[in-house]
Amino acid sequence: MTAAPLDLTDPAVVADPYPAFAEARAQAPVQWHEGLGLWLAFTHAEANAVLRDRRLGRLWTDKEPGDRFASFNLIHRNAILEMEPPHHTRLRRLITSAFARGHVERLRPWVEELAGRLADELVERSGGSQPVDLLTGMAEQLPVAVIAELLGVPEADRPLLRPWSNAIVKMYEYERTRQREDDAERAADEFVAYLRKLAADRRRNPGEDLVSHLVTVRDSDGDKLTEDELVTTCILLLNAGHEATVNVTGNGMLALLRHPDQLARLRADRDLLPGALEELMRFDPPLQLFERTATADVEIGGVTVTEGQKIAALLGSANHDPAVFADPETLDVARADNPHISFGAGIHFCIGAPLARVELQATFGALLDRASLLELGGEPVRHPEFVIRGLDTLPIVLTP
Repeated sequence: MTAAPLDLTDPAVVADPYPAFAEARAQAPVQWHEGLGLWLAFTHAEANAVLRDRRLGRLWTDKEPGDRFASFNLIHRNAILEMEPPHHTRLRRLITSAFARGHVERLRPWVEELAGRLADELVERSGGSQPVDLLTGMAEQLPVAVIAELLGVPEADRPLLRPWSNAIVKMYEYERTRQREDDAERAADEFVAYLRKLAADRRRNPGEDLVSHLVTVRDSDGDKLTEDELVTTCILLLNAGHEATVNVTGNGMLALLRHPDQLARLRADRDLLPGALEELMRFDPPLQLFERTATADVEIGGVTVTEGQKIAALLGSANHDPAVFADPETLDVARADNPHISFGAGIHFCIGAPLARVELQATFGALLDRASLLELGGEPVRHPEFVIRGLDTLPIVLTP
């Protein structure tokens, strides 16, 4: 078991992990990381196998016994992302049935209108000279508003959602303070209580929102979601959905601004936009690491992951594997062959991917429509964590 040649807490690796990934891929496709106590899969083939092999599962273990993480544990114990068949199969079928009522397409015009309004505000504030922050001015606002609209959260309550989500997702990092853990549990507790109240209201007064449909959905056997499953599903949609979209927007726009030839190419041919967004997700994905636990001995990349051991797919490393992607360190908005795994793979493929694509197309499309010129307006500030990769600020200048 050789130690992987990277420290995930090293500020240089957090700032730009891709050179370290390339060095690691050149040594071996799968390597043991002594500090984390798990295997890391660096190549596309091995990371993809980690995500698809049914002997490698998402097996939730509560954080500490007792009540310290009671709500945090509850929302993960009942989450589709943290379970395997047959429970996963049942829950995903019910959630997919509720989504199948046309929610994504119902929201598309509303999302495009909102994106246009936010882009107009940014252009007006910038005026071609004043830097404005894309994150707070648009990237953070749009996906939270979309998820809130999808779930039917009243306008007055929507400012509560992102702080709850931000606190909860800090628990996914490997270096955490006790204060962050306490903040995550407090946020989880408040979020659970809020959604129980919202679900109870939708039972009494159903609407056309997703919560109303999740309350009433049943499968062919008459099975339905438990209240804990419903609450957990709503929290997962917000946490996974909006965090990823915010970070793709920030990472992706920064990549375009640092590759002005590609931004100009996209502006000249707007038909490239859907494929360009896939390339931005490949080039600098919002989630870098995803764990699995072996339920039996599994051979991956020439090593044996023994039952009970963990192995993680490094999504950003896989997306830069030269065995799969030609010139992987080159941003190419017209890249045709792009089997990136930023949305995952296998049975845990992101259930919100269609909604994320609608949001991203609306966001980037609105910015390209409203601004004749987009430029970097200062040095961006990146999150100091590795697993969830994103920016805190991205100053840009938009010319009408």
